[in-house]
Amino acid sequence: MAAPAFDPTARFDPLVDLDGLWTPELADRYLPIPGMPPAKYECLDGKLIVSPREGTANMFAVWMLGKLLEPAAAANGNRFYLTVNLQLDQQRWIEPDFAVLVKSGHGRVWVPAGEALLVGECVSPSSRKNDRIDKPALCAQAGIPYFMRVEVSYARQRVEVELLRLVDGEYRDQAKALDGQRFETDLPFELSFDPGELLEP
Repeated sequence: MAAPAFDPTARFDPLVDLDGLWTPELADRYLPIPGMPPAKYECLDGKLIVSPREGTANMFAVWMLGKLLEPAAAANGNRFYLTVNLQLDQQRWIEPDFAVLVKSGHGRVWVPAGEALLVGECVSPSSRKNDRIDKPALCAQAGIPYFMRVEVSYARQRVEVELLRLVDGEYRDQAKALDGQRFETDLPFELSFDPGELLEP
């Protein structure tokens, strides 16, 4: 059977035509997708994962947490970022809600996972399994020393912060607290705060 003839009038759609082929080079060329609303673009084994931006409760929590993490990280010689394109390998990258790098990113678009000290996610209802299970597993596999998870329920005015530490290839509890309690840790740097401070007014 002859191969189908090339149709020069066919419209190129990167979401369809590059499925399973995505790399940072292709992302630099084709993302963001014109006409689409603002979105988070991540990639697993060449397959693009597109998800909407977080709601205001999560965005507020990340902003407030950043105010706590930035000076603590800087005192340790590290750098805090609200988000980065964290490259796990050539066809895998994530866009965590926040990250602490061992040093300045120096303006780069793509940051190797080996330069991440801590990555963090605010759990979203639309990606709960990914935020709680899949993404920590990918980060552990990449050898990222710390993973922080924040879960906010604006309706119930509750928030939980959990810090996980990589031990023998798996994340183990380092510190955890609910609103009204103290979240305290000395690793990877000193932090002490009430998770209730992260709640949107």
